Amino acid sequence: MKKVNGHEIIALFEQWSPKRFAEDWDPIGLHIGQLNRQVENVLVTLDVNEAVVDEAIKNRANLIIAHHPPIFSPMKTVWTDTPQGRLIEKCIKHDISVYAAHTNLDVAPGGVNDLLANQLGLLDLEVMSPTVSDPLYKLAVFCPVSHAEQLRAVLAQAGAGAIGDYIGCSFTSTGTGRFIPSTGANPFIGEVGKLEEVEEERIEVVLPGPIRGKVLKAMLAAHPYEEPAYDFFVLDQRTEEFGLGRVGNLPEKMELEQFAIYVKETFKVPAVRVVGSPQKQVRKVAVLGGSGSKYIKAAKRKGADVFVTGDMDFHSAQDAESLDLAIVDPGHHVEKVMITGVAEYMQHASREKGYEVTFIQSEIDTEPFRFVY
Repeated sequence: MKKVNGHEIIALFEQWSPKRFAEDWDPIGLHIGQLNRQVENVLVTLDVNEAVVDEAIKNRANLIIAHHPPIFSPMKTVWTDTPQGRLIEKCIKHDISVYAAHTNLDVAPGGVNDLLANQLGLLDLEVMSPTVSDPLYKLAVFCPVSHAEQLRAVLAQAGAGAIGDYIGCSFTSTGTGRFIPSTGANPFIGEVGKLEEVEEERIEVVLPGPIRGKVLKAMLAAHPYEEPAYDFFVLDQRTEEFGLGRVGNLPEKMELEQFAIYVKETFKVPAVRVVGSPQKQVRKVAVLGGSGSKYIKAAKRKGADVFVTGDMDFHSAQDAESLDLAIVDPGHHVEKVMITGVAEYMQHASREKGYEVTFIQSEIDTEPFRFVY
């Protein structure tokens, strides 16, 4: 097993939940500390408060991965006699770094919204409100016939040529390459100063923008020529869309009142707020972790019968009612599903990498609300 530092852990995490998925306003990333130190234990939490930092100290965790950023607004001063100042001071004193993954983890496949949708047993999931799609490129590279098969395999291994449910897709055409090696060249084929003609293959593969650098590096390393001829073309198509919220179907229809009880029991909350007739039949469900008031129209556009989200305000609830969109609000804190989700994902991914690190699930309840009946 390999000892790891914070940079390696976060690099692995961001392969799953990249920063480009985050909203522009969202202060994600490293908030406190540094990532150069060796990390043996990582505490995963929804929120960071002083009790969570004490939990990290108790578990000898020197990295905290949180969903909600602990420093949301810029700070001009750090006074250690304030709650936030004490938290920062305690982290620094105990060499604890704090990293936040907020809307990028909401958007990520398998992230917060997929975890919530899966807990509800929703089928045929799709993104509710698309926010990110990547450009699609075509790489055309010219290669001597003798090395073409090897190069195709290298490109596929780097991730190029994936189209839908198919991998290793490419198109090949043949032709004649002509070149004259100049003084100082070290040609794989031919001699300096002499025109050379070589039977070559033009290999074409498509690839998403985020792996363009990786594919280019792999191609250049595998190509026999010291100066390969290649072109990148930007295509009109885009990659799959990523975004906030999920929409899916219940296995069977149920009345809204029954569904509200199901949500309450599934997320283990003491109560839920409901908008809509108790007898309304629901099957298509939109779900968005956190505050969903702004996404009522997005849920309606997707044909949802009911929208499960938190922090629903009065006027937005009235808007939903006028659109005949039922609301079930189990609160913001149901996002705590990310604690288990992130810890289990990262533990598995770390084992596959051979990293010697343990991910610990926070047991501190950071829900500020209680209900009086």
